[in-house]
Amino acid sequence: MKNNRFKSILIVALTALALWSLWPTYQDYSYSKQLDRQETAEDSLSFVRDHRESIEAAAEKSLKLGLDLRGGMYLVLEVDLIDLIEEKAWNKDDAFRRIIADVRSKTAGSNAQVIEVLVSEFQKRSIRMSRYFYEVRDSDEEIIVKLRKEAQDAVVRAKEIIRNRVDQYGVAEPVIQSQGARRIIVALPGVSDEDRVRKLLRGSAKLEFKLVKDNESLLEALERINSSLAENEVSKENPDLPEGDGAEGETVAEKSSNPLYDNIVVLENGRVYAPDYSREYLTGLFQRESIQKLLPKDSEIRLSARSIEGSDGAMFYDVYLLKKTPELTGGVITEAKATFGASAVQPEVTMKMNSDGTAKWARITGANIGRRIAIVLDGAVYSAPVVESKIPGGSSVINGIDGIEEAQDLEIVLKAGALPAPVRIIEERTVGPTLGADYIRSGLLSAAWGLFLVAVFMVFYYRKAGFSTDIALVLNILFVLSVLAGFSAALSLPGIAGIVLTIGMAVDANVLIFERIREEIAQGKNMRLAVDTGYSKAFSAIVDSQITTLGAGFLLYIYGIGPIQGFALTLMIGIAASLFTALVVTKVIFDLLIDRNLMTAKSFG
Repeated sequence: MKNNRFKSILIVALTALALWSLWPTYQDYSYSKQLDRQETAEDSLSFVRDHRESIEAAAEKSLKLGLDLRGGMYLVLEVDLIDLIEEKAWNKDDAFRRIIADVRSKTAGSNAQVIEVLVSEFQKRSIRMSRYFYEVRDSDEEIIVKLRKEAQDAVVRAKEIIRNRVDQYGVAEPVIQSQGARRIIVALPGVSDEDRVRKLLRGSAKLEFKLVKDNESLLEALERINSSLAENEVSKENPDLPEGDGAEGETVAEKSSNPLYDNIVVLENGRVYAPDYSREYLTGLFQRESIQKLLPKDSEIRLSARSIEGSDGAMFYDVYLLKKTPELTGGVITEAKATFGASAVQPEVTMKMNSDGTAKWARITGANIGRRIAIVLDGAVYSAPVVESKIPGGSSVINGIDGIEEAQDLEIVLKAGALPAPVRIIEERTVGPTLGADYIRSGLLSAAWGLFLVAVFMVFYYRKAGFSTDIALVLNILFVLSVLAGFSAALSLPGIAGIVLTIGMAVDANVLIFERIREEIAQGKNMRLAVDTGYSKAFSAIVDSQITTLGAGFLLYIYGIGPIQGFALTLMIGIAASLFTALVVTKVIFDLLIDRNLMTAKSFG
């Protein structure tokens, strides 16, 4: 009796714990229904405002749904290892560029090993790799080992940086896994702002502080580019440009017959703007090697990240001539925070530097008082403030940001760090919430029908003992869902399949026990002895079958990906719950019924 008392207390405690773990899920569902019942948008906003803390707390602790049930984004990212190789190379010439072009062509659209293709191209041309990589005295074999290590490290680091960005973004139960040599799979349940996620994942977060060169140098460089284009290219046709950018007393000096000036606006004060419709064309143009040769030494042309609105509503971007070599890079940033500026209207990102960065920043600002320093992130100029005095505290600010969400995303990428190589999205799928709702309905319906049919069969075949099995099955499912909710794991369609299989495994254990008890009753033993002996004899068979399945589930979880892991996780939790409910819960129920003389031979069918 003492043993049964302890087991009864344990069952009650675990059931209470499971209900407590699932209570936020019920609250989340209840709040959603109440929101749906609100008649107007104002009513909905008022309801959310009045219950904000409770709604957020329930959503955070509720049972999460996977991508296939909740909707969201599935992306396959590819790390551009070829770009990494180009960055590592030195003494680049036409032969090297042809090799890179061939490697890019042969690996495009496939998951081929970039380093192996690169080595093959060098061997085909009988060119030593030390001509471009590392030390001249290095052998090809040593360089290959180093490049392979660089490529592997780049993919691993890219994966971790993407994981950090996703975690800071706040996605529940994301799936981030490597695929092949240079691809990363990212599944983000519940994501609705797709453009924001794309920017967050693709942005390399390469932060640089660069000196801005004077307007005269920019205008001279543009004149050389225009002359070169006039000689070698056909002028690009564009719509008429606006007459100004909205500033009073300023006019535009245009040369409509010239190819470059058809795509830019030059003001009398020397400022240069790129109209929105020419932004993409100019960005590509200024990156051409032939165009870069026309610029002053160690210079580059970049456009601003933020547009300004002209008097007629057209959008324009500032054009800057920058020193190509950065004075400082983002590697020194230790802290970034999205906030609002002094006006409390314009979002910005404040940054703090480490001791090395603080010393360099103080030296840079002290030596360039009166000059402009551009803050460049992923090739776009976010701001170019004039240095008014030496900055000794290691602080800086990124402004020129459109909204607080963009500021928060910049904070995320700066905190997570820069990607070692550019990342491209090569595949993208979106699961809408409507489709997810259909999946939930179908999955729950299949699980409910499975549970119902099994419950009816057990009662029909095993009579009173079948009722104890049905109680155990309900507790089994309750325990599985509560564990998933308690550990913030996500329930997916494969997870529902795991629950259905768990129902079958739990019933199988009870069938073994009941058949053993039937055998003992047939031999003339009394009810208590028959039940105790039946459980004892069935124990080894039950444990063997359940442990074997548990091992298979463990291997599936370790070596599987995505949906397979979801199935395996639910199965393993279900097996543990099945062992407890089959060997403990039903036994306690039988003992209680026997003590009250409510069990007979007919109770087992």
